[in-house]
Amino acid sequence: MLKVGITGGIGSGKSTVCRVFETLGIPVFDADAAAKYIMEHDETVIHAVKQLFGNEVYKNSLPDRQQIASLVFGKPALLQQLNQIIHPAVLKYGYEWMNRQSAPYTIKEAAIFFESGSYTQMDIMVGVYAPKAIRLERALKRDDATEEKILQRMANQMAENEKMSRCDYVINNYASHAIIPQVLKLHQVFLQKANAV
Repeated sequence: MLKVGITGGIGSGKSTVCRVFETLGIPVFDADAAAKYIMEHDETVIHAVKQLFGNEVYKNSLPDRQQIASLVFGKPALLQQLNQIIHPAVLKYGYEWMNRQSAPYTIKEAAIFFESGSYTQMDIMVGVYAPKAIRLERALKRDDATEEKILQRMANQMAENEKMSRCDYVINNYASHAIIPQVLKLHQVFLQKANAV
């Protein structure tokens, strides 16, 4: 089965693009949602997170995400330690999920494919691009976070132009670029590639 990765910076519109693929019957694995699930249900991960930050970051068996975010904010080394706990579990979960699907191809949505090295598990990488000012505006409307925190999260990710240059295909999601025609075109390309595998 063909494995397609979809990536892009905060506010680029990855989830919107993935929803269009889902309407075409393509299964989508959301790495962020999986990470949240794992932090709540995977005992090994829960134990390791508590070891890193202390038991108080879990309240009523649920992670206090705001507290964890504030603890790693501006501390790249600590964020990296957290990622080293969560990413391997998400990779394993995603790999098992993809192998259970029966569609011609599957999609995995994640912001940090290249940063984490997980792009190597994908056959094709697709980038979703929007200029930084537009991404910031979208993230401010969507997320309950300050401009400073969003800019910090952007700074922790790979530069957008480098990320897009490493992708096989790029979907433009800004101004007059309509995403549905771009998705439909790629859908046909992926179906052909899946049939050739």
